[in-house]
Amino acid sequence: MPPRILVIEDNPANLELMVCLLEAYGYAPLTAEDGEAGLAIIHCERPELVLCDIQMPKLNGYELVKIVKADPALRKIFVVAVSALAMVGDKEKGLAAGFDGYISKPIDTRTFVPEVEAFLGIKRTVEPTVATQTAKAFVKPTRKNLKMLAVDDLQSNLELLESLFGASGYKVTTAAGLSQALVAARQSPPDIVMSDVSMSDGSGYDLCRQLKAEPKLRNIPIVLITSTDCDEASRKKGLAAGAARYLYRPIDSATLLAEVEACLVEHG
Repeated sequence: MPPRILVIEDNPANLELMVCLLEAYGYAPLTAEDGEAGLAIIHCERPELVLCDIQMPKLNGYELVKIVKADPALRKIFVVAVSALAMVGDKEKGLAAGFDGYISKPIDTRTFVPEVEAFLGIKRTVEPTVATQTAKAFVKPTRKNLKMLAVDDLQSNLELLESLFGASGYKVTTAAGLSQALVAARQSPPDIVMSDVSMSDGSGYDLCRQLKAEPKLRNIPIVLITSTDCDEASRKKGLAAGAARYLYRPIDSATLLAEVEACLVEHG
């Protein structure tokens, strides 16, 4: 059984990214969205390692690690700061507060899990080939090397999609909004498009309409995914614009892979 890891992070996109990367290596991480909830899980579950943001509501990272390290029953738990703080001395301040290590944001998806495993004394020699063991049931060998265009104006969401689908055999191209997506699709038509709904330079609905208006792109299946427009009216609007799927975040990795696979089967 792999070591238990708790991720404490109040930013949903960052939390989802770290969970996805850990799942790709076979972990089933626990999660908390604030310091108080994280501390309660530490007391209850006694994980082997805690990945902890610094700036959090209710109880910040510095306060949390001091409590953990002052408790004889908890002090052997590895607590690693994961922070975007970039001032001179921030890393040293974290280590002085009691953190056992420090990982900087933005997270490097290629090195994040090996960095985490180093704190546990794990040295991996074989990289995972799919996002999770569960995902193997949904990712057929015939789907390898299909091209996906991922569209989102949040870099963390793009990194999440690139990590999940890249590890599952897709060739992922990313675009930071509507304009970039149209250019990328015209230059190299993808096999499937996954797009956020609300973006700074145009919506996922707009992207659907424009792709469907171009003869060589109109048959590409489009998956819209959102954490904000989660009502039935928005879903119907997305499907009416031409989306093959309209999904709500948060969504677990295996379900997302399964939805994309089903979409490709339907449009094959």
